[in-house]
Amino acid sequence: MTRSISRAVLLLSCAAAAFPVTAQANENTAENSNDGDRSDIIVTGEVLQSSQINSVKTPTPIIDIPQSLTITSDEEILERGITSLGQIVDYTPGVNTSQGEGHRDAIVFRGVRSTADFFIDGVRDDVQYYRGLYNLEQVEILRGPNALLFGRGGTGGVLNRVTKKGVLGETFSGGQIAIDTFGEFSIQGDINLSSSENAAFRLNASYESLNNHRDFYDGERIGFNPTARLALGENTILDLSYEYANHDRFIDRGIVTGDDGRPVEALQDVVFGDEDNNFLDLEAHLLRANLQHNFSDNWKGVITAFYGDYEKVYSNFFANDYDPATNQVELDGYIDTTERQNFILSGNLIGEFETGSLGHTLLVGGEFISTSSDQNRLNTRFDTSVTDVANFAVDETTNPFPFFGSPRTDRAVFDATRPLNLRGNVGVLADGRTTTNSFSDLNDFTQVEVDVISLYIQDEIALTDWLNIVIGGRFDSFDIEVLNVPAADLRTRKDEEFSPRGGLIIKPMDNISIYASYSESFQPRSGEQFANINGDNNVLAPNTFTNLEAGVKWDFVSGLSLTAAVFEIEQSSPQVDDNDASAFVVVDSTVQGVELQVQGQIMPGWSVSAGYSFLDGEQVTQAGPTGLRPRELPENMFSIWNQVEVTDRFGIGLGLTHQDESFINNGNSAVLPAYTRIDASAYYDLSDNFRVQVNVENLTDTLYFPNSHSTHQATVGAPLNARFAITGRF
Repeated sequence: MTRSISRAVLLLSCAAAAFPVTAQANENTAENSNDGDRSDIIVTGEVLQSSQINSVKTPTPIIDIPQSLTITSDEEILERGITSLGQIVDYTPGVNTSQGEGHRDAIVFRGVRSTADFFIDGVRDDVQYYRGLYNLEQVEILRGPNALLFGRGGTGGVLNRVTKKGVLGETFSGGQIAIDTFGEFSIQGDINLSSSENAAFRLNASYESLNNHRDFYDGERIGFNPTARLALGENTILDLSYEYANHDRFIDRGIVTGDDGRPVEALQDVVFGDEDNNFLDLEAHLLRANLQHNFSDNWKGVITAFYGDYEKVYSNFFANDYDPATNQVELDGYIDTTERQNFILSGNLIGEFETGSLGHTLLVGGEFISTSSDQNRLNTRFDTSVTDVANFAVDETTNPFPFFGSPRTDRAVFDATRPLNLRGNVGVLADGRTTTNSFSDLNDFTQVEVDVISLYIQDEIALTDWLNIVIGGRFDSFDIEVLNVPAADLRTRKDEEFSPRGGLIIKPMDNISIYASYSESFQPRSGEQFANINGDNNVLAPNTFTNLEAGVKWDFVSGLSLTAAVFEIEQSSPQVDDNDASAFVVVDSTVQGVELQVQGQIMPGWSVSAGYSFLDGEQVTQAGPTGLRPRELPENMFSIWNQVEVTDRFGIGLGLTHQDESFINNGNSAVLPAYTRIDASAYYDLSDNFRVQVNVENLTDTLYFPNSHSTHQATVGAPLNARFAITGRF
């Protein structure tokens, strides 16, 4: 690891040494457009600031934020034909995707896997599902622990979606119709109506008929998001929003790995599941209100209320083990239901003032979260036994899933070469017998109540023209009550944590900042999704994460910026002592690395977004370092996207994303091979109002496996495909 840090420091030093003293400040001014009030919503003259709550909450220039972040605008989403958060992650340094069991967004932030560090306009959105992009102004990805602004979680980073709001004094509309070579079809519209400077109504809506390269895959997704913006006075703005999300799709958990630990390419077309019983069904109702009042030119208050009601059913079969010698696969499965209601109320007071020669940007805020969540799981129950393969010996030290040979009836063995193993809960076993499944084994049923109260304060202090510091902290009181319904066992736990943040920003020139930062975050033992706190989880303190980061931000020409950062995240995990069950020890593990990012215009008409990350880490147990690398941690990741305006009406794009091999499991016995994918795009403006475009993914038709969930669940990447779209703006 010392060698890794040395490499990171060397890269950072090289980047810093490259600064010429004649560099000019970056104007970095965002253009206004008909499709939204961009001067309020995204980057304006260096400032990542919004009239609604977003990631940083304060009017801080991007160059002065002491951490790495990436912003993807709605224009980039349109030009690159992006349809999922995963596609944004593919071109973001320091983060990669996890499979998420085929039913949810799952991101690995700097080696830390997360399914809950998602936010809408700065408000927590922790239910596991795929999030649509149809109503977004931009997507913000912040790396490193972010507890001061976001509370629990945020251990490796967070992803915040900034939604479109009504635009006062303007009337416009737009939309897109698209179809791809797999047969997937989508239509979306955006209408803004405003007859005065005091009120605006905006409607974004989307329908998607889903399809892809995998057999039996289908589904549909509906998004409907009306919003209203009301000017209640010269200094007061109220935004109201309702969003309806309805999503159903076939669930595909990928393919098995062989004796070499790599995905079995010969089985790339096999779907290990049930055509009728691998599915996700989600319905959500989201209500948001945001009130902003300017008390003066220097003081602003913001109050946000959010209510989310989610109902979700997730049913699936998946490969649990595989015998290459006989080409037999063992299937397991379950069906989950989740009913959750989130109520979140937050308030912030932001002030800019001076005390003597010191300039201050002060943030004081609080948040209250009330969550009620019911969830249960029913496992498979086959009417046959797997004892017919009991003679298959598996050494647990080499295979973490030694299920062959166990005389259980909740798993069944099939011929792995069949294109589909089950249909309607009925299948033919490898030995020719028919088996029937019923989801009748109750695995768990819990009812959870969570109350969180948070208070935080942060001050950005300009000590001189060239030296700023950031200091702050957050107090969280996390109170959870879990009822284990079958056992009638009620357990409670209350965690109270303080999460500090500090930063130092040195500015030798207006367009250069050299920063160092320290931050902390924590994760309660109930986990991201409030799992049962039985056993040791009821007494163990939360996991804590600390982040040290140093970096350089340089706007080296007008419209083009570089960020270079080196970091280390340390996880401290209280555990029961292996030698004394009545005692506890703290085990530390680390992930460290370097990130480089270049974004902006190289010259008029040619823009680029490029990123590189080097990540290293080691698993540590109570016995000490294990020599094992954390799962889903590629050593090198690189991406670049070029967008070129060939003429006033015609433009092309070309991109490349590369990911080194990584381990699927913590035992390091299963591997995702390295891959490089090339993407391209082209557009032509038929008129000022209409654009046609094509986006091509995997131009070289490479077989690759982008992510996984566990040893025998490797996702098969899409082959060469194209998406055709026509977009209108009026």
